[in-house]
Amino acid sequence: MTNATSTTKAATKTAIILFGHGSRDALWHLPIQAVGERIRITSPSTTVTCAYLELTEPSLPDAAASLIATGVSDITILPMFLGVGRHAREDLPALIAELKQNHPSTAFHVQPAVGENPAVLDLLANIALSSH
Repeated sequence: MTNATSTTKAATKTAIILFGHGSRDALWHLPIQAVGERIRITSPSTTVTCAYLELTEPSLPDAAASLIATGVSDITILPMFLGVGRHAREDLPALIAELKQNHPSTAFHVQPAVGENPAVLDLLANIALSSH
């Protein structure tokens, strides 16, 4: 017997957007794309894509629209910023508000910037100490 909650969850198509600043330098994108690839390897059923604030395509609105066009209705956005500057504090919330207005039937979840995650900070400290 299936309850309504599990049926609804099973029917919800989810995705992750790794959101970075962007750069004209093609090599700059490699670490963010590598995170996406590691997600795909670890969880093959997870849909993941990258999006950028500026200087690079796709933009966050374009990436979200592409996912929504494939039936995704629940999107988690992970800001790939080490520092929590103006882009994370001002630009991203404005983009999220625009996404919610343009796609009211889609759930958007924004995680804290990776630089706020204690696990990331511990990992960076361990990397620094490993070469000491």
